[in-house]
Amino acid sequence: MASLRKIKKDIEYLFTEVISDCWTYLYFNKGKHEDKIAEIINDAIDLRNDLFKRINHYDRKNARKTFQEINSDLLKGVDELFVRVSKLNEAK
Repeated sequence: MASLRKIKKDIEYLFTEVISDCWTYLYFNKGKHEDKIAEIINDAIDLRNDLFKRINHYDRKNARKTFQEINSDLLKGVDELFVRVSKLNEAK
């Protein structure tokens, strides 16, 4: 099992990238889909906070299963957020 520190750094990195992409989209597309981008950023923050809560209060008896679920939710959630930003870019 990877250390909690490494998992938390991975989460921070991925969500920083999502939010960075959102800001980049806003920079290059001034005035377009600002409300949808704000919604994506809020969803990213909510997911990040949920993952950190689950990491900080995990069941020690089923740690392996818990962290596999957290990893799976992290990858699915981040992928979904990136797809949402990409769809906005296609929708111009």
